[in-house]
Amino acid sequence: MEKVWLKRYPKGVSEFIDPDHYSSLLDIFEGAFSRYADQPAFINMGQTMTYRRLEEQSRAFAAYLQQDLGLEKGDRVAVMMPNLLQYPIALCGILRAGMVVVNVNPLYTPRELKHQLTDSGTKAIVILSNFAHTLEKVVDETPVKHVILTKLGDQLSGPKRPLVNFVVRYVKRLVPKYNLPGALSLRRALSRGKHMQYIKPELTGGDLAFLQYTGGTTGVAKGAMLTHRNMVANLEQVREVIGPLLEQGKEFVVTALPLYHIFALTANMLTFMQLGAKNLLITNPRDMPNFVKELAKYPFTVITGVNTLFNGLLNTPGFSELNFKQMRLSLGGGMAVQRAVAERWQETTGKPLLEGYGLTECAPLVTVSPYDCTGFSGTIGVPAPSTEVRIVNEEGMEQPIGEAGELQVKGPQVMKGYWQRPDATAEVLKDGWFGTGDIATCDEEGFFRIVDRKKDMILVSGFNVFPNEIEDVVALHNDVIECAAIGVPHDVSGEIVKLFVVRRDEKLGQEEVIRHCRKNLTAYKVPKIVEFREELPKTNVGKILRRELRDEELKQAQTA
Repeated sequence: MEKVWLKRYPKGVSEFIDPDHYSSLLDIFEGAFSRYADQPAFINMGQTMTYRRLEEQSRAFAAYLQQDLGLEKGDRVAVMMPNLLQYPIALCGILRAGMVVVNVNPLYTPRELKHQLTDSGTKAIVILSNFAHTLEKVVDETPVKHVILTKLGDQLSGPKRPLVNFVVRYVKRLVPKYNLPGALSLRRALSRGKHMQYIKPELTGGDLAFLQYTGGTTGVAKGAMLTHRNMVANLEQVREVIGPLLEQGKEFVVTALPLYHIFALTANMLTFMQLGAKNLLITNPRDMPNFVKELAKYPFTVITGVNTLFNGLLNTPGFSELNFKQMRLSLGGGMAVQRAVAERWQETTGKPLLEGYGLTECAPLVTVSPYDCTGFSGTIGVPAPSTEVRIVNEEGMEQPIGEAGELQVKGPQVMKGYWQRPDATAEVLKDGWFGTGDIATCDEEGFFRIVDRKKDMILVSGFNVFPNEIEDVVALHNDVIECAAIGVPHDVSGEIVKLFVVRRDEKLGQEEVIRHCRKNLTAYKVPKIVEFREELPKTNVGKILRRELRDEELKQAQTA
């Protein structure tokens, strides 16, 4: 089974890549800086930053970290901000200084922030002032010695910078009061660093590039150690599988997912820097009307996102009137793409919505739909070049074609391990194989399909029920915007399926939803309870949090 998928690579895609093509990400950065110096690199809030400007600013920041703060190669530096021009400056500067990037979700609670900064041993943090009040509550209990603050409009030019910063703080009141003595502004750090000597570090593929935290929704977050070789390998894999669709120096990618998330970090920022593309950074994609207005301004060629993002765009007035003629690639990941969303996307844009699958621990790409797919298949495609994928049962025995089991991965993109957690590493990494915790199948043509997460599986009278299947069916109903299925305890069957629905039409009731399910699902899979909500809990990236829904049900049951 390991080789059957090789026959499905489209023309122009090799089955292997060279993970040592570049010695580190710095080689990729320097190549982009020199080849595309005067071309736009990033656009945000109407401001454009060229590759030359990014080189100058990131070099100044690297020098500041090295010389003024006295940080050394391998020290961890955190970045806590949404998609702004400051993000690529900080990230490139940290890596160019030979240090390790610790990406932090800006919406973390003080407890979550304290854990990540302490666990990683972070010595400095670059943070947007909007979130400084959170840091203030815990900074003295962490190893952080240096705080570098930036304001939302700090990379805007002319009178726009002070105007935006004034409105954000005093009109919209989006910056809660904080007190961080000794904090320095990023603008000041860049000004000082510009006059300091930058010393390019000696890096190898084995040096750490990122501590990318994962698992926060399933327990204590762990830092996946991603080396420069891991990242270079995945960039080579991404470029190999989508490269034939794209032209160097001519692409325009829309980045709505946060860059602190591994999907956008690799698939958007790093991949398209390597290609010399323009990158439109969307700071607040949840504001769908303004998001669509931004899209209308630019001739974008690539857009990536999660299922909820594409679904949101499709349900936003004005999106269907956009010009999609120049669009070459739409890529969904981070969660399962639903058939209803993919088919409506293709009908609206005229282009297929390809699906990729990956994990933080794999930098992230593992499999992807071949670029020549013409429509939705419900699969996650075929393995990336130089990637082995297998499906095993509970005893670790490889499963035959069509049989479900845990999907395991081996390849140059698989992480070094979890930071300072040898036991957790040993649980998931065995003989080079990484256990994903996802249940999958492989068909005779070598296409893989995710059935569901192990932990989300519902057990009804001894039968395995996978929420993804139920949600796919329910999403086909015209009056359903989004939905989530979970298992709730039941005296007779062990568990039954409960469904949460955000509806388009208030007239839609439980009976109609269940009737729709009965037409498409075996009886034991049909939801027994339907609850309608205005919205569903989601991660910052847009993944629906089934666990939060399960926790709510558990609390209700305990208090009943």
